Parts: sequence; structure tokens; C-alpha cells
Amino acid sequence: MARIEAVEAGLYRIPLEAALSDSTHGVMTAFELVTVRLRDADGAAGVGYTYTTGRNGRAIYATLTEEIGGIVPGMDADRIEAIWTKVWWALHYGGRGGAATFAQSALDIALHDLKAKRAHLPLWKLLGGNDPAVPCYAGGIDLDLDVAALLKQTDGNLQKGFRAIKMKVGRERMSEDVAKVAAMRQHLGDGFPLMVDANMKWTTDEAIRRARAFAPYDLVWLEEPTIPDDVAGHARIAREGGIPIATGENFRTLWEFKQMIAVGGVSFPEPDVTNCGGVTVFMKVAHLAEAHNLPVTSHGAHDVTVHLLAACPNRSYLEAHGFGLDRYIAAPLAIADGRATAGDAPGHGIEFDWKGLEQLRS
Repeated sequence: MARIEAVEAGLYRIPLEAALSDSTHGVMTAFELVTVRLRDADGAAGVGYTYTTGRNGRAIYATLTEEIGGIVPGMDADRIEAIWTKVWWALHYGGRGGAATFAQSALDIALHDLKAKRAHLPLWKLLGGNDPAVPCYAGGIDLDLDVAALLKQTDGNLQKGFRAIKMKVGRERMSEDVAKVAAMRQHLGDGFPLMVDANMKWTTDEAIRRARAFAPYDLVWLEEPTIPDDVAGHARIAREGGIPIATGENFRTLWEFKQMIAVGGVSFPEPDVTNCGGVTVFMKVAHLAEAHNLPVTSHGAHDVTVHLLAACPNRSYLEAHGFGLDRYIAAPLAIADGRATAGDAPGHGIEFDWKGLEQLRS
């Protein structure tokens, strides 16, 4: 039995090289990284992490150290479903989302990393294996950039090997959003995969109005047009807006995805492995999407998620942006000709620069 001996958590504040902005979170200057390291009785270790846009990291860290740290020691690390269920119900009354689910997600990533290392397999093969080369897009957090700066950023991403781009929308005036989308389409040319992301900015009616205005520009999807709680609203936007809808980065349970898929409110389910419940839930969402003939995409944590999408026959695009984290990873994700490749090292292959991170401990 791979008995869990210790749970070690860390909290770090990662400064961004340049401030980022979107329509709801405002200007972001730093992200919080919360890590967890599991050690089993044989000395093997698994690593997981989650992150925030600058706040609530201490609550996640406390949940890992003071709650989960008292639940899982002594359990068999290979029984991931049993651990997931025990932690879920132990934290359920004060959880079902928020810090509890972020912490559980980090734990679950570490458990899968540990299991794959013990099996001497890369995570994508442990999860079934499909194709290690995953199409990816550059996720720009660029709402406040003017057109010239947006196009310059885009050219930089093209030079890095990206062959699909996502940009932010959600300006107060629809004409400003449309002008930027039009400029991007002209710059990229017909047929180039272009997505837009509104970060939950609009009401249902406003989202439909703007979606119709974007329709001539051949978008892959409109992401998070309204709040994640408005299931009926998403169904209306998908039905009346004329553009495929991506949503799910702010869903915290499998059942939220079930409800949205059931009403036809999402074209591209978009779980984030660091906040949906971990690898366990991400893969269930992917299989649920497959059962409904839907492609699955992702949000954040591209260095872990590339393994998950590499195991999914219904994968679409991997979102790639590191929030400054690449500086503290030994081998950041490599992009070539529009694809990212899941590696063959055992586990998910992420090796943090722990000494470097220690200087950023919060």
C-alpha cells in the first residue's frame, strides 16, 4: 500500500512581468501559487498546485494544512477516488466550492502525479493515452490594450509558435469590442482560429446582442458571456447569439457541467484542473462532454492540463498562459507549430524551482 505519510503545502506570491486586465477582475499585478507535496511511506513524492488571481490564497493554504493535512495521512495514495470522496464530504458543509475545492484540486493533482511516478508512466498515458501533441492557443489577458499593442502582442505569440489566439472583450461600448475583433480578424486573416473571452461581463440580453455583432468575424467561440450561475441564460445565448459558447472555468463541481450541458448552454466545456476538483473531476467532465458529442477545452495550468487533453479523444484546444509561473519551472511547456506536447517523464513532469519560490513565500 502506498500509504500517505505527509502533506506539505506552500503559499507564494508570483509577481507579473506586466499588469494584466479583464472585464471583471480589473488590473492584476500578481498571482498566488499554492502548492502541495505528498510523500508516501516509500519516500516517493507527488506535486500539485492551484492558484488565485491575487487573493484568497491563504484560505486555500489553510485548508490544505489544517484540514486536508489532518484527513489523508495514513490513506492509500493509489485509492484516489476514495480519497477524493472522503475529502469532499469532510469539507462539504463549508465547501462545495471556494477554497475547499481549490485545495482539493491541488491534492488530487499531487495524487495523480504520485501514482503516475510509481507506475513509471507520464500522466497522459496513465489516464489512457490518446495523442501527446495537443492543439493550443495563446490566452491573452489584454482588455485594456489599444489596437496597436494588441496586434504587437499577437505577433509575439505567432513568433512563439501559436496558431490560435484568444483576446479579451467586455469594454463598456460594444463598438470598441467590435473594432478590436475586426482588427484582429484582418490582421490574422480568414480562417485563423480566433476566440474572444468576456469574463462573465454581460447580462443575457447584452451577451446575445454582442454575440450577433461578433458573428461576421468567424470566431471559434465566445467565452464566459455571462455569470456561471445563469444556466438558462447560457442556453439562450447559445441558441440566439449565433456563436459557439465556451464556459466552465468558474464551475466548481461535475454537476455544474452536467446542468449546463443538459440545457445546451455550452459548446466547449472548459474545466480548470486547479479548481474543478482536480484530475479526477476534469476527466469526468471530458468524458461527459464526449458522451454528448462535445469537444472539451481547458483553462489555466497548461503544464498539467496538456497531459489531460492528451488523454482525451474529444480534446479541442489547450489554453496556454503561465501567469509568470514558467520562470519557476525547470522545463516550461514548449509550443511548436500550434501544438504543445505532453512529455514522457513519469508523472506530470513539473519540477518547481523551490529555492526560487522560497523567496516569494507569502
